[in-house]
Amino acid sequence: MKEKIRDTASQLFLERGFKSITMDDIANEIGMSKKTIYSEYSNKTSLVEDCVMHKFCDLSNGIDLIIAMEKNAIEELYEIKKYVMSHLNDEKSSPQYQLMKYYPKIHKNLKLLQFDKMHKCILLNVERGLEQGLFRDNINPEFVARIYFTGLNSIKDQNMFPLEQFPIGKLMDSFLEYHIRGIVTPKGKTILNNIINSNQE
Repeated sequence: MKEKIRDTASQLFLERGFKSITMDDIANEIGMSKKTIYSEYSNKTSLVEDCVMHKFCDLSNGIDLIIAMEKNAIEELYEIKKYVMSHLNDEKSSPQYQLMKYYPKIHKNLKLLQFDKMHKCILLNVERGLEQGLFRDNINPEFVARIYFTGLNSIKDQNMFPLEQFPIGKLMDSFLEYHIRGIVTPKGKTILNNIINSNQE
């Protein structure tokens, strides 16, 4: 029962945002009483937290599977971006921005987890890119990992990047290209251009 509530609520939150979805909406969608939901979750905040942390774990596991495929470092970054975008309906509700605005404590905890995960992920990616001759050998991997995380969080601020001007899909593409172009070798640039050209076809 708890899993059904969490899965339904997660989908509704991603589609319409954390603020607009009520416990009544979730109960109606599942076809159960609101009382049943409250028997599993004491309030909406606890439900939001469970949904968010469960989604984070799912995404982390999926990212680990992509890394285990041992693609080249540039392809790996695009595969991870594509995977994350396919599991977050960012175009509709920008969940991370709403989480930051309406549930700051949950957002703060999530951000710590995201930093830990992304820091390790990007450090491994940079090391692989260096070994493959795709990234310049004079870059500082620690700096690259931290500036990537900082930049990725900054572009989710809709005050700075309003959705109507910067749709999430295009914004993520632009950010990833910006990141990679700053660290690639000529060999890496060729691979990057091939990926960009194939994505535009």
